[in-house]
Amino acid sequence: MGKKKKLKEGLRKLHLYYSEFKIQGLSKLKQREMGSGVVKKGWLGQMGFTKSGGNINWYPGHMAAATLAIRQRLKVSDLVIEVRDARIPLSSANEDLQPMLSGKRRVIALNKQDLANRNLMHSWISHFNSRKQECLPINAHSRSSVHKLLDLVEFKLKELMTREPTLLVMVVGVPNVGKSALINSIHQIALSRFPVQEKMKKARVGPLPGVTQDIAGFKIAHRPSVYVLDSPGVLVPTIPDIETGLKLALAGSVKDSVVGEERIAQYLLAVLNTRGTPLQWKHLVDRESMDLHHELENKPESIIKDLQNKGKKPMNKSKVYRVQDMVSEVQRTLCSTLSEFSGSLEDESDLEILIDHQFEALQKALKIPHKASEARIMVSKKFLTLFRTGKLGPVILDDVPDASDSVS
Repeated sequence: MGKKKKLKEGLRKLHLYYSEFKIQGLSKLKQREMGSGVVKKGWLGQMGFTKSGGNINWYPGHMAAATLAIRQRLKVSDLVIEVRDARIPLSSANEDLQPMLSGKRRVIALNKQDLANRNLMHSWISHFNSRKQECLPINAHSRSSVHKLLDLVEFKLKELMTREPTLLVMVVGVPNVGKSALINSIHQIALSRFPVQEKMKKARVGPLPGVTQDIAGFKIAHRPSVYVLDSPGVLVPTIPDIETGLKLALAGSVKDSVVGEERIAQYLLAVLNTRGTPLQWKHLVDRESMDLHHELENKPESIIKDLQNKGKKPMNKSKVYRVQDMVSEVQRTLCSTLSEFSGSLEDESDLEILIDHQFEALQKALKIPHKASEARIMVSKKFLTLFRTGKLGPVILDDVPDASDSVS
């Protein structure tokens, strides 16, 4: 009987050990799949490859002059529309201008909301509201979205409009957050809503930061006269930390040549991996591929028309297939490499090994010649383009601050 009891007790302990092992294993897998946040905030900015290039600063001569001019205009502005990138709601704030902006009537317009994670956007709106900062997610190319912004601006100016003959609204923001695109949309709406007497010059819009280099005014309404001022995108002379600089570069607010495409792509891979994002693509890849092929077979003309950009050569069915196939292949590649990864995502060396392996895998997925002398640069450029155009899905790079944090 003694031997049987010992055997029974041994089996019970073994069962408990196995159960505990299984639970812990599932817990770790779930953490990786859900992006549980086990990685400390700011940790990625301290990694070797992110620190190796030094601090990220881009402050060309025109920005110094423009910053001075913006400060002078802000003093006489009745309301400020501060445009930020919805993917980086905090990192895209110009910290040097915040003291002045906090004392003005202000609307924070989180532009490019179509590229940001909608589920997280609610938390950001709550965050700004808790600090009594008016915030509105927008898409500067959407007429209905800009209509909502103008309604909010009019509401905040309602009291002044009854007693002031002239009002000044200023649009500010860091480079490439969509200020000029917003100005142009306001212009189009103004033509239909207000009795505008003079033609307004169109603001230049481009994919590169630094397109607007002077302050231009646009009259959008009479009785009272309302002017909107577009301004150049300006950064701070010294970006506070490396990770903020990398986020700005990833969103296109700092020129790629200043940071280096490979360094930006490495940071993007580090973010995606530590959040477990590629694992969430597993069930999407095959389904999206099947859906696209089905839609193209049934409604090829309408689908192709939706996917092609205006002003460019028409896309044929095979071109649409190639673009979606490339996206699916990239997602499949990152999903498989992360699934097979046996190291720790919290270990810098392990994470760098994973990223190097993913670069090699992406080179094959993107069909970049093996002997290309600048293969990693080519991989980086294509990968960043997919991210910036939203092909890899919506994302918000900044973390919502804790209630105790003091932020702008």
